[in-house]
Amino acid sequence: MLLTEIDHVAIAVTDLDAAIDYYKRAFGATVDHREIVESDGVEEALLKVAESYIQLLTPTRPDSPVAKAIEKRGEGLHHIGYRVADCAEALAAMIAAGATPIDKAPRPGSRGTTVAFIHPKGSYGTLIELVQE
Repeated sequence: MLLTEIDHVAIAVTDLDAAIDYYKRAFGATVDHREIVESDGVEEALLKVAESYIQLLTPTRPDSPVAKAIEKRGEGLHHIGYRVADCAEALAAMIAAGATPIDKAPRPGSRGTTVAFIHPKGSYGTLIELVQE
């Protein structure tokens, strides 16, 4: 089994501070990590849930994939991050199974992770992020 656990559930939002406040009021959640990921054009806030995260994402520029997703579908579920021991191995296995990669090779992600994205086409409509810590 290449998947070791759910790393995060990513939710695209237009107002990161308002979303953080909502999760604090609704669940008592606090921000475990907050970072701007320039390469993806997003700012993220990670709310720890057991060994996983709720990742709140907001675009930092209008051409980012998250900005485009919000424009097309509105706020809401953006992708699922699956934790893997070896991102390159998991990416190769997904491609061999018929997945369409967005990233042709693993690349740096937030929190010092290594990541690769898989297109929803070929993955039953789900944008998948492979995450190696």
